Amino acid sequence: MLKSLRFIFISVFAGVVAAAIILSLGSDDDKQVTLVTNTAAPSGPVVQGPYSYADAVGQASTSVVNIYATKIRQQRISPLFDDPFFRNFFGDAFRGLGEQGRTRKENSLGSGVIVDPRGYIVTNNHVVADADEIKVVLSDGTDLEAEVVGTDPESDVAVLRVDNGKLPAITLGLSENLRVGDVVLAIGNPFGVGQTVTMGIVSATGRNQLGITSFENFIQTDAAINPGNSGGALIDARGNLVGINTAIFSKSGGSQGVGFAIPVDMVRGIMEQLVEHGEVSRGWLGMAGQDVTRALAESFGLENVDGVLISTVYRDGPAHKADILPGDVVTTINGNRIETAADIINLVASLPPGEKVSVTGWREGEPFERVVKLGRRPTTNER
Repeated sequence: MLKSLRFIFISVFAGVVAAAIILSLGSDDDKQVTLVTNTAAPSGPVVQGPYSYADAVGQASTSVVNIYATKIRQQRISPLFDDPFFRNFFGDAFRGLGEQGRTRKENSLGSGVIVDPRGYIVTNNHVVADADEIKVVLSDGTDLEAEVVGTDPESDVAVLRVDNGKLPAITLGLSENLRVGDVVLAIGNPFGVGQTVTMGIVSATGRNQLGITSFENFIQTDAAINPGNSGGALIDARGNLVGINTAIFSKSGGSQGVGFAIPVDMVRGIMEQLVEHGEVSRGWLGMAGQDVTRALAESFGLENVDGVLISTVYRDGPAHKADILPGDVVTTINGNRIETAADIINLVASLPPGEKVSVTGWREGEPFERVVKLGRRPTTNER
């Protein structure tokens, strides 16, 4: 059953829109994001009501924008003109014409969230990747040209900026406080029909190993999310941002009650690095492993199924220099319990290169502890 399903990034491609170039980042004075954060838990004990979430929506909806990103593609007339057999008859008179032709414009539709009153907007990388023109439409209908501040394909997060004076920034919540069963609302622009709000609950937290991005710690929700919602807001019942809607699990391409959002706690750190540096620098241990299952524990003679079995240690990497070996089982990093390989990736990636971490676990039935100085995780292009 699951094999017939597919993940769909919830943006829409259609239409013909005029092209422009992506603008450059603004002045250094603006490279510090001003965030409004609500650290209160999103939910308390069950009480009567509320029967309306209009106040929460009213607080957050003015911070949600529509994003239109245009890509210009060159269409070839015909590859025949560059074919050697064709040139044997006609010479080089037509050579190069195969690369010429009309331009084709692809428009990507998505959503975004204003997170700073100076015009910083968070969205998904897949909404704006390789765009030649980006237009943002505010909730009041104002059209603005947007510049790309920075993108992070590995988390599917991008930061844009528009210049229109002081803008209504959303209040950031704490996604770590979310509980399964909490009410959440998705705000975005599905199918380009205009700003739309849907309601659901948190179906699960910490979803990973889905193959959507390199760093996965998704909030799963049954709030209806459809194409065009990519980059939109997932808010709690108080109107605080708790996630950025990213993908759906669907056979048809429409909402089937299984949507995923990037937790705001992850987005916050990525966004701050993109604004300050234009890129994200992550810690790296230089090793890979797999979850310890019961079958794996029996195969390797392990006494329990806790931790991650290290399968690869990269030569001259941080783990190699700290004497961590293939076959070691890692159970904690800096005191944080490690249950899956994704736990290691997400925890280490949230730390800066150069930081020292304590790694504990088991080696041949004996406990061990190593202090590892983190390296810099290679980017996608560097691997």
